[in-house]
Parts: sequence; structure tokens; C-alpha cells
Amino acid sequence: MFKIQTLNKISASGLSRLDRDNYEVATDINNPDAILVRSADMHEMKLSDSVKAVARAGAGTNNIPIPELTEKGVVVFNTPGANANAVKELVVLGLLLSSRPVIDANAWTNALSGKGDEIPELAEKGKSKFVGPELKGKTLGVIGLGAIGAMVANTAIKLGMNVIGYDPFLSINAAWSLDHNVQHSETLEGIYKNADYITLHVPQTNDTKGMINASSLKMMKDGVRILNIARGGLVNNADMLDAVKSGKVACFVSDFAAEELLNQQNIICLPHLGASTPEAEDNCAQMAALQLKDFLENGNVVNSVNFPKTVTDNPIPAGGTRLCISHKNIPDTISKFTTILGEAKLNIAGMINQARGDVAYNLIDVDGKVGDDIIAKLAACETVTKVRPIFRA
Repeated sequence: MFKIQTLNKISASGLSRLDRDNYEVATDINNPDAILVRSADMHEMKLSDSVKAVARAGAGTNNIPIPELTEKGVVVFNTPGANANAVKELVVLGLLLSSRPVIDANAWTNALSGKGDEIPELAEKGKSKFVGPELKGKTLGVIGLGAIGAMVANTAIKLGMNVIGYDPFLSINAAWSLDHNVQHSETLEGIYKNADYITLHVPQTNDTKGMINASSLKMMKDGVRILNIARGGLVNNADMLDAVKSGKVACFVSDFAAEELLNQQNIICLPHLGASTPEAEDNCAQMAALQLKDFLENGNVVNSVNFPKTVTDNPIPAGGTRLCISHKNIPDTISKFTTILGEAKLNIAGMINQARGDVAYNLIDVDGKVGDDIIAKLAACETVTKVRPIFRA
């Protein structure tokens, strides 16, 4: 029986993927094997040594202390692409809201209440204050062409926009998914200088934090419209506020409310609605639950932000053991494992070793049950961070 602790309300359709015969799921549980989380801040949490994995039902992992968990051999999963359509649709809405001032127009129209038969004529006279440009024919700069950025770019093409994309880490899968009309910019400067609209779709890292600032804004077209539905820290709010007030930025749409941005003309703040659809919550929860299930039952790692992708379709030998070993990626480590198993007269039926930077992960299938003494010897190897056996009767 595996124990799963939930730190937020997780979609029932996701939890249903964890059959109750093999999984105990609760918000308050002792010594959990894994944690399912959405937005809860885990940085100050003291985790039990029993925790083997954390799955985030969403793409961003800023609320998870990844370096500390990596040191402990804890795998951290996310769900890239599961909420992509929801975020894409909000971006499209943001593009429209930044162009056509319908929010202000609606507020102005509501203020006509009580004027009775005069309202139609007053509305016709006042509508000229709310003119805005069409999207068709304008240039959209998409910074980051992952699952969401690629979908935004493709949709913008269908809306008749010219699209320039920038992503120095563009994956092969993402490249294949892009409409052939999307132009590629070799530099951010190429986006800044040529785009009428700019939308951000990158994670917040040391390199991207505050990337939209006075310096980058200076390179942009006068009257540019900027959308940030990705991460609040990507934009220096003080610099953005100055740019909006000066007219350099015609409109800024942010999904990350902050005191300095509220009640400002030409700034639209939303309460982090990016993935707030029932479909996205279901998709993220299902994906996170299935990744945890595959990891706990088979040792497979897919969509981890700190461990290498490691997958095998081979079943664990009947009466055998699959050893899931995480360790620092240092030469001669694997030979220590094989020596320990060889000295114990245990036959290795299969092995997979993958590395990602300083982190390595092994799946070693062994004929026969591996005893606690052997597991302790493996765990005692200097570079090992965690050893987990999976027994198959």
C-alpha cells in the first residue's frame, strides 16, 4: 500500500487513477511515499525521509525546493502541456483585451445606468473613446516555444498575425508542432525591435527573472502591448509601470496581481487564471497521478524537472527485485553496485542508467529478492542519495 499526501485540493478525476486497493490518499498522513501538490508552498515544509517523489499538478515548480529534494534523491515531477490549452486561450483573450478596451468600455456603459431612453444615443457618441486596433496583420513576438508558446504561436497565425518566436532551447517535438509560418528569431533583441505584441512563455530562473525591464523595454516599439501569463517575476513591475505611463507600452496584461499594478490605466491584472479551467485541473491531476503511479510501481521517471528520463517496458522478473537507485553522476559508481550484487551471488537481469547533469538514476533488475543487508550496502555507497527496491512476487 502506497501512501500519497495531497497538499491542495486535487481533481477527483486525477485521484481516481490511484486505485484504493494499492493507494491511501489523504491530506494528513504519516510517512507518505509521495506528495501531490498544486500551489502550496513547500519551501518551509519538513518532509519525512519516506518521501520518494513529489508531483506538481501544473507546469511551474517555484513552490517546490528542488535543489534540497534532489540532494535527498527525491524525484520531482511536473505536468508540462496538461494545462497548455487553458493558458493559450487566456493569452488569446489577453491579446484581444490589450487591443480593444472592452473592460473600460463596459465600465463606462454601466455608468449610463439611470439615463433611460438617452442611453443608445449616449453610447453611440461615447464609443469613439474605446477604439482599438485589430490583431490581423500585426506582429506577435512569442518568447518561449514550449507546449504553451507553440500553441499560442499557431493560434496567432490562424488569427492572421505575423509571428516571430524565440527559444534557444527549442525541442525537436516543439519544432515539429509549430506552424511553418512562424518565423524564428536568433535573439531576444529581434523580438523586442519588431513585435507589436509580446507574450512571455518561459520559466522563471536566475537568467529570466526581471527580463522585461527598463533596458529591454527601451528596445521595443513605441505602443507595444505586452502579456505575462507565465511567471510574475519575469517583469520588473516598476519599470513596466513607468513604460505604461510614458506611453512606451500601450497595454500590459499580467496574470500576477501586485499592489503597484492595480487600478492603473492601461494595465490589466488578473488573479492567476492561466490554468483555472476544470479541464486543465483534470488534465494536470490525471497526468501527475499517473506519473507517480508509474514511478512507485515500476520505477519509471517521465517529466521530472530534476531527474533524467528513465523508462523501461520490461516487467520486473517474477520473484525478482527492481532496484531504483539515484546517485551523483560520478565515474565508477555503477561498478560498485555490480560488485555488491555480484558478491551476493545475485544475477542482474537488466539495467538502465541515465544521467542529467550531476544526477544519475538506475533501474537494475535482479533475479531473486534483494535482502535488506544488500540494500543497506548499496545505500552506503558514497555517491548514492536513495535506494528503493520494488519486489515482484
